[in-house]
Amino acid sequence: MVRSLDKYYGARILDRRDVSQDLCILHVDPGGPLEFRAGQYATLGIERDGVRTERAYSIVSSPYEDALEFFVELVPHGGLTPHLFQLKPGDTFLCRKIAKGRFLLDLSSGRRNHLLISTVTGIAPFVSYVRTLYRDWKNGAGPMPGEHQFFCLQGASHSFEFGYREELERLASEAPWFKYIPTVSRPRDEPQWTGETGRVDDLLRKYTDAWGLRPDNTTAYLCGHPKMIENSRGILQRARWKKDAILEEAYYQVTFKEAGGSA
Repeated sequence: MVRSLDKYYGARILDRRDVSQDLCILHVDPGGPLEFRAGQYATLGIERDGVRTERAYSIVSSPYEDALEFFVELVPHGGLTPHLFQLKPGDTFLCRKIAKGRFLLDLSSGRRNHLLISTVTGIAPFVSYVRTLYRDWKNGAGPMPGEHQFFCLQGASHSFEFGYREELERLASEAPWFKYIPTVSRPRDEPQWTGETGRVDDLLRKYTDAWGLRPDNTTAYLCGHPKMIENSRGILQRARWKKDAILEEAYYQVTFKEAGGSA
């Protein structure tokens, strides 16, 4: 059976910024129109020796931006990221023409507070949310953010893993509807760090109390490492958050390989 590539664009790397040895930010021309909503993901792939390897990546950029942006963590023995980490500006790869995902802002429940909890690259959809909301807020072109408030906690082992800390701190300093707290879990490795310390789930109760977030007025969004999501979900459920008020996007290190057959 002949494999079909009609579901893919030939995407191209426009720019690359290495955050650390195993984290990079890619700006990508998808190769054609790709409509998406903040919080959705694109499926990227590489075909080598007749084997197509794909993985879904949350989109960092706002739908208002022309290029797509991705925050990628190297999985040394993964099926795709070692290949992505070899790419440089001008190199090409595959991008499915349709973005997917249901990790969208909850605007129908009546809850006006939004608690965004992430680890490292799990910040990606939250950056997309906030960039989009900030654009609407500055332009006054839509109803958002309105009375909605956004509170973001991001955890990492070390501060250099916060690929968007400067941007988010700047937005938090400008937008009265957005707060951002990064925390590092290995502060002994960098004594110059003066921010919060501990795992992000360890700080969850502290900040829900400090920000006055309650189960009846807050939707929680969990994105990143599956263990963080499991721990945070348990903490929220014990604090009487209901299932429909907890949205999740786990970043499992899995790959999808396709050899022979149609896409």
